[in-house]
Amino acid sequence: MNDSVESMQREAEHFRQRYQLVRDMIGRVIVGHDEIVHGVLTAVLCGGHCLIEGVPGLGKTMLVKTLSSVLDLEFNRIQFTPDLMPADILGTNMIVEEQSGKRRFEFQRGPVFTQILLADEINRATPKTQSAMLETMQEGTVSVGGEIYKLQQPFFVLATQNPIEQEGTYPLPEAQLDRFLFKLIVRYSSRDELNEIVHRTTTNNTPNVDRVMDGAEILKWQSMIRRIVIAPHVQDYLVRLTLATHPDGAHSAPITNQYVRWGSSPRGAQTLALTAKVRALLDGRFNVSFEDIRRVFLPAMRHRVLMNFEAQAEGVSSDQVLLDILEFVPEKGD
Repeated sequence: MNDSVESMQREAEHFRQRYQLVRDMIGRVIVGHDEIVHGVLTAVLCGGHCLIEGVPGLGKTMLVKTLSSVLDLEFNRIQFTPDLMPADILGTNMIVEEQSGKRRFEFQRGPVFTQILLADEINRATPKTQSAMLETMQEGTVSVGGEIYKLQQPFFVLATQNPIEQEGTYPLPEAQLDRFLFKLIVRYSSRDELNEIVHRTTTNNTPNVDRVMDGAEILKWQSMIRRIVIAPHVQDYLVRLTLATHPDGAHSAPITNQYVRWGSSPRGAQTLALTAKVRALLDGRFNVSFEDIRRVFLPAMRHRVLMNFEAQAEGVSSDQVLLDILEFVPEKGD
């Protein structure tokens, strides 16, 4: 038993070292945004997808491109536009003529056949094109012409969207939002961070990053993360937090009944459990705490709570509601 515990401790320490190395490499290029970097890495290590929202110029695309440089994974970028078609993403069957003159159909793979996919400004594509991403995000497969093609694992979609230019955009449907593990909000940089950004980007000192982790190692960490334990009373806490987002439910918070139209799906509770395990590991523990749950609550839930008209009229955000729910739900249940 002691050998098993010691082995787990060594493995956890190795995980923290490798995780920190990836963060340090990203930090050579990205200034600040520690929570955003941590959120993206958590999504990758949990095998989930990530939606990153922020105004232009805050480094969203640069973060994803830097991540692809640090991880030894195939990388593709799709710039979403209103005229983008599903075949532009997935691929299509093309007529190919052989030397004998015989013609046949051959599937030409689209840019989704990669391991890290940057879906840049995903809300600019039409719903038809957005829906083409659903199967790839959920199943890791592509269906074209009656054939099913498997994507190479690990596979991650890191999507960005601009919240201020809404003309000519198409809000993501709820079914697709729910498939994102986290929704991260990129804030403005501080004074010191902006000074450092200007210094790095207006001189000839271009930072170099090394590849420090590959797909096989990522799959190994994904398996290890799932071995972290959640005690029944901690799991019940995250379940009650999830139920508190359901309006007119047995466990709903008063603010939920006032401002929320639809609450979180079971994927929200699954996300809380899985991502909190990463927090526990990074803190040197093999069991999830209440604080681990609270630290991942906002990015895991903000896109799964749909606000009603009253909330929109009064300018109440999902983050405000979720913070109130954290205050409302006690650690110990009935």
